Amino acid sequence: MASYSSLTDLIPVQSQLDYALEDATTPQEKESLVKQYLEKLDDREDLKIPDFEKGLQWLNTGAPLSLRTELSGKVVVLDFFTYCCINCMHILPDLRQLEQQHSVEDGLVVVGVHSAKFPNERVLENVQSAVLRYDITHPVVNDAEARLWTELDVSCWPTLVLLGPRGNLLFSLVGEAERQRLALFAGVALRHYGARGLLRGHGVGVRLFRDSLPPSVLSFPGKVALDPAGKTLAIADTGHHRVLLVASTGQVLHSIGGPQSGWRDGDLSEAQFNSPQGVAIKGQVVYVADTENHLIRKIDLSVGKVTTLAGVGVQGTDKEGGGTGLEQPISSPWDVTLGTAGGEEDNVLWIAMAGTHQIWALFLDDGKLPKGSTSARGTCVRFAGSGSEENRNNAYPHKAGFAQPSGVAPAPATPWSCLFVADSESSTVRSLALTDGAVKHVVGGERDPLNLFAFGDVDGKGVDVKLQHPLGVAWDPNSSLLYVADSYNHKIKVVDPKTKQCRTVAGTGEPGGTLGPGFSESSFNEPGGLCVGAGGKLLYVADTNNHLVKVLDLQTQTVSVFPVLPAAVDGPAEVDSGARKLPKLPKSTPVVEMPLLTVSPGQTVNLELRLSLPDGTKLTEEVSSFWSIMAEGNDWLLDSQVISGDITDLSRSHAIRISVPATAASTNPTLTLNAWVYCCQLQGGACMMRAVSFKQALQIDPTSRQDLVSVTIKYIFHT
Repeated sequence: MASYSSLTDLIPVQSQLDYALEDATTPQEKESLVKQYLEKLDDREDLKIPDFEKGLQWLNTGAPLSLRTELSGKVVVLDFFTYCCINCMHILPDLRQLEQQHSVEDGLVVVGVHSAKFPNERVLENVQSAVLRYDITHPVVNDAEARLWTELDVSCWPTLVLLGPRGNLLFSLVGEAERQRLALFAGVALRHYGARGLLRGHGVGVRLFRDSLPPSVLSFPGKVALDPAGKTLAIADTGHHRVLLVASTGQVLHSIGGPQSGWRDGDLSEAQFNSPQGVAIKGQVVYVADTENHLIRKIDLSVGKVTTLAGVGVQGTDKEGGGTGLEQPISSPWDVTLGTAGGEEDNVLWIAMAGTHQIWALFLDDGKLPKGSTSARGTCVRFAGSGSEENRNNAYPHKAGFAQPSGVAPAPATPWSCLFVADSESSTVRSLALTDGAVKHVVGGERDPLNLFAFGDVDGKGVDVKLQHPLGVAWDPNSSLLYVADSYNHKIKVVDPKTKQCRTVAGTGEPGGTLGPGFSESSFNEPGGLCVGAGGKLLYVADTNNHLVKVLDLQTQTVSVFPVLPAAVDGPAEVDSGARKLPKLPKSTPVVEMPLLTVSPGQTVNLELRLSLPDGTKLTEEVSSFWSIMAEGNDWLLDSQVISGDITDLSRSHAIRISVPATAASTNPTLTLNAWVYCCQLQGGACMMRAVSFKQALQIDPTSRQDLVSVTIKYIFHT
């Protein structure tokens, strides 16, 4: 059996180089030290590592890769990561820059080795979503049982391991802020082995997973926020790098940013974002956590402009703050919410600063933090958190520790007077007092502040509750209840902070997209954010990996898809013979199989569509419902005919006429009739989209028949 090495064997060798590099002052001196180091390693026959285990699942490749074949003759960078980890996200730009400098043909290959922390992260479909969400374009292997991690004695995320062209260990880099050393090590290794003729310029069969996916209206929506009037929903359409402002009917009022990532202020039509997450809306202003730009942005609809309020556009390491917004570096802001601190109402923007494991404050007007000095307008400063990644509660806010806080919800009224925090990596919900800054435990995790592995899916009380990487919280002041997006458990939960009781509201615990019939039968896929609407009657949920926003009606215990309609409709038109851009049917859409219908060439088929709405609802006037018909694989059947039309009045049937071509052969095509109906509750509140699909199989018989054959198609939508 072959003998392999691990990082334990490499560290004593590399540590000498690391010490020498600390004393080196010029680039030439550093390159010379690395070159000498590589020459010493070349004399050793050990430091080889085991190959990837057979049978592992690969992404962004046409086939599995091997260190002995496809990756032989390459300098390989192994990125040991887990997709929940903010530190792992922080090094992705470093890897992209390295790949731009050195191609596969140059001899460099980056391979992501996904080694899960949470059980949910072991599932291939969830890793696929993360690869898409973070725009990872190099090969990724799902090492669900962390076999290679264990073999190499890797101990933390992220860890980079550089291999030589014979699969031997060269270097390891642990943690963030190693861009320069990564570039140095990789660059010298490529030149060193290239000069010796040991590199090969062959490709490795990269095939991007994203290229196989259909487009969607939303892409990984991260957060949602409702304006105080309840008329406009702000959606962070994270994967499309944009912010949508949507009417309660689903009509898009404004789309700002996208489709490409970037940082640009200015007119709404020109602005750019990079994977925005948190949004807060009040009146004509929307505040945005522009996460991967490391910025806080402001959308002002009254003047049609986007501006930057805080951040410098690159990841910061400052854990104190106190600078003016545009001069203050920040790190991966994940959520924002408005609040009040020693001044006028809503004079501060609270920020869940996931990158430094803290809660920060951006003063929109002069104010004062609890037990702090006065802060002038524009000041961006730490409120709570030491910056150490911990689950540490403390009466002194700067001594408390958070672990990648990803959601914040204000509860300013007494007796609460706090911010609730979804602390994702500790799998807890915490509270941060607005009176004195004390940080306290609410539910989840455990008492050891250093244990960030106390996760699960258990309802109950206080520390007995187990969550799995919660990303969002929403406070309902009407019921004094806190709703939690328990993201990796694919559930929505509710917490009574008075009793610290936590229970599941909706979700099966398995990823999916099913809608009901009730809360317990409905499924989600890593929901990332939520907000309360209609006076506590509704919950809007960013169902992130399903690329949807869903509405939970807390009174009827039903779940519906919130329609997002890209284009405004000025007025209803009865029929539309042109090509209409069709929304994707939800996975839960009922499919009705109709009895076989025999028709003849030249005959007209009259489909009488009769639909009925759920009780207590009406058609949405601002948005047209419509039908569409297709004959997949038999497009000749519908050539030059009306294939879609609006549904404007459900008190009568809608006649859809299809003429069978006189030259039709004796085949058995199938017509698919889909209907999208947009409706709202009569008493106000939730608007929803309902869909149904009918399959009408035809048998074309050349025998002459009457000119017209009619079929009645009925369906009653239910809540």
